[in-house]
Amino acid sequence: MTLGEFELIERYFKPREPLRPDVVLGIGDDAALLRPPVGMDLALTTDTLVAGVHFDDRMDAADIGHRALAVNLSDLAAMGATPAWTLLALTMPEADEAWIQAFADGFMSLATRHCTSLVGGNLARGPRNVTVTVAGLLPMGQALRRSGARPGDDIYVTGTLGDARLALAIMGGLAPRATVAQRSDLYTRYARPEPRLAVGQRLLGIASSAIDISDGLASDLGHLLDGNRIGAVVEAGSLPLSRTMREVVTDQEARDHALFGSDDYELCFTARPALAGAIRALAADCTITRIGTITDGSGINLRYPDGSEAALPVSGYRHF
Repeated sequence: MTLGEFELIERYFKPREPLRPDVVLGIGDDAALLRPPVGMDLALTTDTLVAGVHFDDRMDAADIGHRALAVNLSDLAAMGATPAWTLLALTMPEADEAWIQAFADGFMSLATRHCTSLVGGNLARGPRNVTVTVAGLLPMGQALRRSGARPGDDIYVTGTLGDARLALAIMGGLAPRATVAQRSDLYTRYARPEPRLAVGQRLLGIASSAIDISDGLASDLGHLLDGNRIGAVVEAGSLPLSRTMREVVTDQEARDHALFGSDDYELCFTARPALAGAIRALAADCTITRIGTITDGSGINLRYPDGSEAALPVSGYRHF
């Protein structure tokens, strides 16, 4: 007998005990009741992942569950927020319990690791898509924003860039030189991104602006420049590339993946040069690399190792 909506929620998504004391009433009522701490700002973000557009429906369901939550947590990381509560709306063509259990395992494992409570949502029948809303907390008035970068600021990124785009290329039948181990490594970078929450929280009071890299470095760095009448110079030789990336593709292909590839979910942020030491000190769980400088003017220039420069097209993933 196929379980109904409420039985599926009870079995796979309702936590056995609240993760957080600020959840007054969680799953099981018409709405959740939450009690934000005094003196904290609330950061809210939501994202929808559609099968065939944002993920391949043939992916392991646990990977889809992890990824659906991770891409939202990455937005909180870019604001410097600490995750608190989550809502999940899941639409599926059928109540496949094996798929639901694997999805829930991937989703709930990441939620537990970052102490965010699933407090409500919805299950429905239809084409597969996942909508997640997450709420985070941070000290009042201290949120990182996209605005704030100024000429002279250094530009930094976390982790390595371009691996997810290379993974998608391999899944599409390209990059045939990749070994089984390399394919697995790159696939993990795409399917299970790690939101840089700890780095984002440590950047409060240090970074002048921040954004997560979801649509590609060139595109998202461009958002830090928008409306601020500033430009940027990116050092081509400083782009952080994984060992796997360097082994599988040419230098030019690796650079293109790093600049224009979507789905990295790393952080790009700016800070005054005097804070370089503080930034090196906070790089505990991932690398942080200085890749350029904010300048007067407009647009992004790519500076090559020989000192020559070329204007960088601001392009990346577009939904429409």
